[in-house]
Amino acid sequence: MIDWSVTPETRLAVGGVSLEYACHGPPPGQGPTFVLLHEGLGSVALWRDVPAALAARTGLGVFAYSRHGYGRSDPARLPRPLDYMTREAKAVLGPLMDAAGLGDVILLGHSDGATIVGEYAGSVSDQRVRGLVLIAPHFFVEPKGIAAIRAAGTAFASGDLRARLAPYHDDVDGAFRGWHDAWTDPSFAEWNVADVIEYWRIPALVVQGTEDAYGSLAQVDEIAARAYSPVETLILEGCGHTPHLEQTEATLEAVQDFAARLLRLERAHVALA
Repeated sequence: MIDWSVTPETRLAVGGVSLEYACHGPPPGQGPTFVLLHEGLGSVALWRDVPAALAARTGLGVFAYSRHGYGRSDPARLPRPLDYMTREAKAVLGPLMDAAGLGDVILLGHSDGATIVGEYAGSVSDQRVRGLVLIAPHFFVEPKGIAAIRAAGTAFASGDLRARLAPYHDDVDGAFRGWHDAWTDPSFAEWNVADVIEYWRIPALVVQGTEDAYGSLAQVDEIAARAYSPVETLILEGCGHTPHLEQTEATLEAVQDFAARLLRLERAHVALA
């Protein structure tokens, strides 16, 4: 069990790797805990004020961590395997929650993090997981997404993207190259993990911006077509790839309402049991 009163840059050992984490709100045992999984270039710090705001609005605990190779976590060996998101879901997330002493959780992921959330829910049996929040998820490759990633590669090499990311990652080159080079590898063009959606057995909230350069509403349509469990959607007009930062109020309100409904269902179930 970790010390829940800590601040960012505290680390937790998982599988021989030291991972940065941060906690907000009440500790486990007082209700479900949100577990935040960041995007392909994200980290604990790049969630900005969202974790604290989420804890304040919902009254639930929030646990955010930087994946191996990101933020203040240990650097990762490159190149990343092309199935790095599947490996995170199957080999890291569960042991991380064990090490942190988490009980019931709501998994909330953005972009790559949303994919990991979806893969975990569809491939790992874990009754701690009470709900899923997927922000700008992707389960298959879209040409527009690859074009956006290649453009990011140009901005990193000759623009200001490297300088903007450098304060948030101890190994900024490793963080960027691990993400960029996996997605732009020719073998990644056939990547598709959408079959995991069919194995979800818990409610999900999906948030997608209409102007997301990395993915389209086709990702949301795929979830709707494949899911057997309840799925709610929030489509944000004029919003890009980061709804929680671009349209924070609408996104947090939807997450707050979703969590409140989950809690009501849980309490009703307990009362009937």
